[in-house]
Amino acid sequence: MQHATELGEWIGAEFIRPGHPTDAIDGRVPQLVVVPGSAEEVAAVMRYATAHGLCVAARGGGTKCGWGNTPHALDLVLSLARLNRVTEHAWGDMTASAEAGCAIGALQATLAAHGQRLALDAHWPAQATIGGMLATGDSGALRLRYGGLRDLLIGITVVLPDGTIARSGGKVVKNVAGYDLPKLMTGALGTLGVIVAATFRLHPLPRTERTFSIATGDAAHAAAVMLAALDSALVPGAMQVRCDGSGAWLDFCFEGVEAAIDEQIGLLATLTGARVAQPADAAVWQAREALWAGDDPALVCKVAVLPSQAAQLDQLLRHVAGQLQLKWRLVLQAIGVGMLRLEGANHEVLLTALSTLRDELLRWGGSLVALGCPAAIKSRIDVWGAVGDDMALMRRVKAQFDPLGILNPGRFVGGI
Repeated sequence: MQHATELGEWIGAEFIRPGHPTDAIDGRVPQLVVVPGSAEEVAAVMRYATAHGLCVAARGGGTKCGWGNTPHALDLVLSLARLNRVTEHAWGDMTASAEAGCAIGALQATLAAHGQRLALDAHWPAQATIGGMLATGDSGALRLRYGGLRDLLIGITVVLPDGTIARSGGKVVKNVAGYDLPKLMTGALGTLGVIVAATFRLHPLPRTERTFSIATGDAAHAAAVMLAALDSALVPGAMQVRCDGSGAWLDFCFEGVEAAIDEQIGLLATLTGARVAQPADAAVWQAREALWAGDDPALVCKVAVLPSQAAQLDQLLRHVAGQLQLKWRLVLQAIGVGMLRLEGANHEVLLTALSTLRDELLRWGGSLVALGCPAAIKSRIDVWGAVGDDMALMRRVKAQFDPLGILNPGRFVGGI
């Protein structure tokens, strides 16, 4: 318990406890769970971890702890539960700053009081935190209109492994000077530094939101309408295709004033011809979260293709599912990024499906990442798939930021 005693001198003994099985990441139980209350305390923990060669994983709401490969080692879980404040809402400048442990839903509620929002729809916003969302690069269908995390993030505070507190960006929307730490940290799975705070550009809450769905019967028609919509005067806030072995549906979300939405619906009717867009429950935008619920054995994968390849993807899934007797469901955003659930008779079937789909998508220039993955499968694969040409550069960046390899070792692409 030497580590607990020494760390307790920095952050208080009451904020350190032994690791429990519930704290495990892919079966690895940490020695300690440490809960610092400030960026300075996070820095003290990281200096100590570096000095003693302790491997660290930062944790927010814990909703995505299973994403990534199994860590090579895990000594400390650094919980950011106490760094949970919205520190500034400059509503006149349409920016907001929050600590990394702040739940996304809590931030949105604060912003809504002034008629604003962070135009992102990450998984499980009631539990997921700002830091976890940034570390995993998680965003949803609103990305079509408002851009992804890297477009909305304008400033970040990160604690590096040696305890340095690094700040980059600012509190104004136009800020491009200096080293782009915000973009580098987004999606790095906490392997370069511990995100402790972030600043975002905001958008007004729409006066009205209306969701419509079209039951197209097959993904080919859904993909055709989606591509036509992307090439038209339509300006949906979000658009996605939902499909499985039984059919396909195309969902639209329109935002703004009623008159403008009515005009958009008229344009949509022209595009769809005989197909009628029916008003739908906004719950369709949580369809990708529903992919995580169900019986094992199953895989939940992030898939990326060109929007023009949506129909091909549906055909490929039908072919592989028919051969291997799989069940599948796909929720594909209009930008070509989506979530896929595969259910098979056993792990071997799922491994075969994963390999077959990944090889084909790689040939298309796409990718398939296994995010929700049974331990028996994860131990036999790299969940990220093939290593790209930029792997050497990624390793140099990792060596620059984390030369001892103590942050989430092994969990990221190529075993970084």
